Amino acid sequence: MNSKSGLSIIGVITICAISTVMAYPPAVGILGKSQNCLNCHINNGSWVDGSDLIIDIVDKNTNTSLRQPDGSFLLTAKRNEAVTVLTLIGYKTSDDNLIPYRNAWLYTDPDRIESSSLSKLPPGWEANLPMACRIVGDQFESYPDAHLTVLPMTIRPTDSAIDGTVTLQVMLTGGDTVKGNPKKGMIGSYFERVVRLRVSE
Repeated sequence: MNSKSGLSIIGVITICAISTVMAYPPAVGILGKSQNCLNCHINNGSWVDGSDLIIDIVDKNTNTSLRQPDGSFLLTAKRNEAVTVLTLIGYKTSDDNLIPYRNAWLYTDPDRIESSSLSKLPPGWEANLPMACRIVGDQFESYPDAHLTVLPMTIRPTDSAIDGTVTLQVMLTGGDTVKGNPKKGMIGSYFERVVRLRVSE
């Protein structure tokens, strides 16, 4: 916990005598060294990366998307300024078979997955919720006909923060995994987006 901002790097994770991590998203570079969710889970779902897929990052104060013309996202903040964004994940469909049951996502700097630091964001950046796994059912005015998960994340660049890039890893899922075999039972589709973090001087 940072005493100045009150932000936890990854929230609270309790580990009880675990030697092997077979769950996402913590296994990706935090409790394990997996590069992405597909190390544990299968990419066999029917969700596709098209107009029906919702992956958005929205400024919480203005409800405006931070998506750039090239499809990436840009998050900016002044040093020691806390900025809150909303991570929106979901799918637009009337087909019951294509409504995801739960969505998982993780913000991580691929270059820091192998590091010993618990934070997988670029150096000097803090976030209180860079990962989540949430059951679908949230609402957002910009996507009234979508089956969504929506959660806030507060980021803050410290005095030592530098500009950097992270990968937003996303999985839409249905069903349930079999204990001890996360590739069996659940269906899922995996997607990635580029997110740039910029210190605004």
